[in-house]
Amino acid sequence: MVKDLRSVAIIGAGASGTAAAAAFKAEQYFEKITVFERRGTPGGTWLYDAAPSTPPPIQPGALPPKVDLPLEIPDKLPQTVPNNEQERFQSTPIYDSLTTTVPEIAMSFSDKRFPYGPFVSHETPREYLQNYYLLHGMEDLLVLNTTVEDLSKISTESGRDRWRLTLRKHNMDRDVDEWWQEVFDAVIIANGQFSVPYVPEVKGLSQYIAKYPLRIMHSKYYRQPHPFNAKKILIVGNALSGRDIANELLKVAQLPVYVSRRHKSIWEGPEPKSGIEWRPVIKGYVAERGHIMFEDDSSLEDVDQVIYCTGYKPSFPFWNIQANGGHLYNYNKEKLNGSFLHTFFRDHPTLGIIGFGQTLAFRSYEYQAIALARVFSGRNALPLPTTLEQEDWERSWEEHTKEQGIEFHAVSFENGDLLRWYDELSNIAGLPTCGKGRVPPAFTDEAMRHLENILGPVNPHE
Repeated sequence: MVKDLRSVAIIGAGASGTAAAAAFKAEQYFEKITVFERRGTPGGTWLYDAAPSTPPPIQPGALPPKVDLPLEIPDKLPQTVPNNEQERFQSTPIYDSLTTTVPEIAMSFSDKRFPYGPFVSHETPREYLQNYYLLHGMEDLLVLNTTVEDLSKISTESGRDRWRLTLRKHNMDRDVDEWWQEVFDAVIIANGQFSVPYVPEVKGLSQYIAKYPLRIMHSKYYRQPHPFNAKKILIVGNALSGRDIANELLKVAQLPVYVSRRHKSIWEGPEPKSGIEWRPVIKGYVAERGHIMFEDDSSLEDVDQVIYCTGYKPSFPFWNIQANGGHLYNYNKEKLNGSFLHTFFRDHPTLGIIGFGQTLAFRSYEYQAIALARVFSGRNALPLPTTLEQEDWERSWEEHTKEQGIEFHAVSFENGDLLRWYDELSNIAGLPTCGKGRVPPAFTDEAMRHLENILGPVNPHE
């Protein structure tokens, strides 16, 4: 049980950090709530960078610990030093024509309905999040243009663990970095999962990149179709960004646009859209001839651009492995270490995380944030399970997701897992005390209809 936590740091002011800020402020219990955001405004993934930073060299198969390295901390703090030039993956993957593709419930918090429904421009969710700070009077919680460079658990004279944050603020007027440290009772990690792009390792890809360094790119850096006019294009991946970009390139690229895919998407019919040609998984690259080989032994040659739409890996370069007793994330298993309900940590009772298990994005973040705020204020209706019980949950959930053939932090709507997860978080949180705190959202019949129209009916016995 956590007691007398009065100061909370929230890392990130995207949707998950915004949910956390609102929930913790509503408790009217915490003396200090600070949201550290490395960009100049809230919005997270929904901030648009018309001219993203120059993409770093692609390293096939490289994971964030290899490419998103911690910065060297100055010997003495506070201190002002020359501006850091190391790649920090700050730009977002938002391209010009991106629209939302999910029901309103996934794009809004329960106390402020998303006013436009699905299929709106990317500016709309950004404005929604920024206005949400105004709605709840949370602007004074924000510390902008500030990156958390180190997060370390420290012991105090009282024997109680606290968290020391090493912070770096870029002073744009002077083009210098100001470094300092602050200590908090509790920390919420809400830094998102769409910063560090991932390109899988494929036989011959490194040699191909060495010979044709401009032919390979990740979708994170795609913005408009015009640079690809009359070019021969291969898209790798058929999730949302892959399908969007392929469809957009139909207007300008040499046809057909080739799409390499591992599985058929639930959104696809039996045949590809006119102008698109499906190809199987890439088997290898032959740099000497400029060929790309596929698993069915077909090949492509003289491709002008390969666009990898293969997603991202979560990155925590600020996590001090030594001070905190181990890694936060297991990249082999693609899961948080020692998490409970994708939200709490059994070895770090004053640490929370929001954004994993994000089936309904904003609404899921809200359930997580309210549960964390209630537990950290000591007003939770039900106590967290014991350490052994939390360990049992992690083990059983890992077995369950393996049986389902899904990732550890995937929480499925169709088999009833999502609603059970919401119930567990809601039961821990309970209702506000004397009007202090947020009420966990009600999952209404309207919300159920929206999701069933897209994903199909819930079958809890699957």
